[in-house]
Amino acid sequence: MAASALIIGAPRSGAGKTTLTLALLAALRRRGLRVRAAKSGPDYIDPGFLAAASEAPCPNLDSWAMAPSQLDAIAADLVGDAELVLIESAMGLFDGVEAEQGRSGAAADLARRYRLPVLLVLDVSGQSQSAAAVARGFMQHDLAVRIGGVLLNRVGSNRHRDGIVRALAPLSLPVHGSVPRDASIAFPERHLGLVQASEQDRLSDLLGRLADLAEQNLDLDAILAMAAPLTAKATTTPVLPPPGQRIALANDAAFGFFYPHLLNGWRAAGAEIVPFSPIADEAPPEDCDACWLPGGYPELHCARLVAASRFRAGTVRFADTRPVYGECGGYMVLGAMLEDASGQQHPMLGLLSHTTSFAKRQLHLGYREATLLADSALGHSGSIVRGHEFHYARTIDPGTDEPLALLSDATGKSLGPTGGRCGNVSGSFFHVIAAMPSTGVSR
Repeated sequence: MAASALIIGAPRSGAGKTTLTLALLAALRRRGLRVRAAKSGPDYIDPGFLAAASEAPCPNLDSWAMAPSQLDAIAADLVGDAELVLIESAMGLFDGVEAEQGRSGAAADLARRYRLPVLLVLDVSGQSQSAAAVARGFMQHDLAVRIGGVLLNRVGSNRHRDGIVRALAPLSLPVHGSVPRDASIAFPERHLGLVQASEQDRLSDLLGRLADLAEQNLDLDAILAMAAPLTAKATTTPVLPPPGQRIALANDAAFGFFYPHLLNGWRAAGAEIVPFSPIADEAPPEDCDACWLPGGYPELHCARLVAASRFRAGTVRFADTRPVYGECGGYMVLGAMLEDASGQQHPMLGLLSHTTSFAKRQLHLGYREATLLADSALGHSGSIVRGHEFHYARTIDPGTDEPLALLSDATGKSLGPTGGRCGNVSGSFFHVIAAMPSTGVSR
C-alpha cells in the first residue's frame, strides 16, 4: 500500500515552511505515525532538520537536476514503510528555472507529476484580506497543481485571523490552522543558512516545542485527510555511479554537505561508505579505494585542518594511488591555500594548485550542468552531470591544473571551464546531484 503524501509550499522563501514542516513531523511522530520527509530542489541544510524531526533520512527531489526516472527511484525509496511523506518546497511553490514542462526544479513539478495536494503556508504578517488574493492566484496559476488547504503563519491576533478566514471563505479553500507570531522559535544562522542540525545542542527540545505548537494550532486530522497516495517506480540504477567499492567520506563539522540519495545509491550499487573526520586528525582509511571530501565549512576550521598532520599526510599518501575528489569546501581544502574571512592564509593539502579566499565574499548561486573533460570520481570523460553552486568563496589564484569540466547554467549559457585535476586528484566548487542518463531518458 502506497504512503500518503503532500507538499508544503509557500509564495516565497521565509514564509515559515521549514518551521511548520518540522512542527508537523514532530507532532505526527508523537502520535505514533511513521513519517518521512523530502526537500525539493538543492539544499543540504534543511534536510538535516527534517531528518532529525522524522528520525529518517531526508532525500532531495530535484526535477531539474534529476531525470524523471531518477526522481521516481528516489520517491519510491522514500515511501518505504512510511505512512505519510511531507515534501517541503524550496523557495516559492512555482519558483524554478525556465525549462521544459516538469523540469524547472520547482516543487510544483512534483505536485503535478505525482498528483499531490499542496498545503500552502501564507505568511500573513503585514496583510489581512489580501491573503485571499494571494491564495486565489495560487489556485488559478496552474490548474494541474491543486492547492488543498492553507496554513496561516505569523498571525497577530484572533481578530486578524478571523478577518482572513472570512476573506478565504468564498474560495472554498479550507484553513487547516493558524500560527501566532513567536519570535522565540528561531534557529541560529550563518552565511550559508541555518546552523546545521548536527551542531544544535537543544534540537530535541525545540522539536518538542514545535510539536506542542502544531497540536495547539493546526488541524492535524484535516491535514492527514488531505494527503494523497504517492506511487513511483523503483529502480536499482544509482543516480551517480560510486567512485569506488569502499569510499572514505569526510564527515564532521567542516565537511557535512552530502546528499543522502547519492550515498543510498552508492550503497544500493554495492559500495561501502566509511566515514572519517579530518578535524579530529583522522586520515582516509587505507583499506578504502576512493576518498570523497564533501562541502561544508572548512573556512571555520582552518587552524585545526592545518594542525591535522595525520589527515594531511594520510590524504597525500592516499592520493598517490587512489582517486581523491573534493566538492566545494573539499575542493578548497585540496588547494594550496585557503584565505579566511580575516585575510589570513592557511596552507591546505596542496594536491591541487589553486588558492581560494573567503576574505572578500562573492555569492555564486545556481543550477549547473558540467561536461567532464576527463575520467574522474564523477564519471567518465564526456559524461554530463547536473548539480548546483552555492558558495561565497572565490578563487584568487587558479593554479596550473587542467580543468575538470566545462560548465553551463540552467539556461545552457556557457560558464567556461571549472575545477581542477592533477593525477588521481580532482575537484570543483560544483555540487553534483545526478549524472544524466546517456540514452533512453530525457535530460
